Amino acid sequence: MKTHPHATLAEKLRRGDLFAPGCPSREVMKHVTSSWGVLILIALRDGTLRFSELRQRVNGVSERMLSQTLKWLEGDGLVLRRAYPVVPPHTEYSLTPLGEEAAERVANLAEWIEERLPAMLATAEQDRIEA
Repeated sequence: MKTHPHATLAEKLRRGDLFAPGCPSREVMKHVTSSWGVLILIALRDGTLRFSELRQRVNGVSERMLSQTLKWLEGDGLVLRRAYPVVPPHTEYSLTPLGEEAAERVANLAEWIEERLPAMLATAEQDRIEA
């Protein structure tokens, strides 16, 4: 994501430069590509889920980490949170149009990793043997 050296500040902010330390894209990248961010986005591709359903689906995530990651993704405009004023509280999460785009991309990456995992594990094993 290279920007032209003479680009205006507005142009630079609009596009982002992941290699610049203060680039806001880095925070979004961190949220989307975190282990939990990837899994949450992929889980929500199947449709709207309640918090408890999402926690079951993303096995191993703590309640605190799920809540934090959902807040990040919501703040980035990728996840929509709907709270219903009922007792007990009822909150649902779904993907926004931007979230659907991001989820598709991280799902492709996850699929590629799953397909190539045997080769990666074999390389790691070979490196371990040679060490």
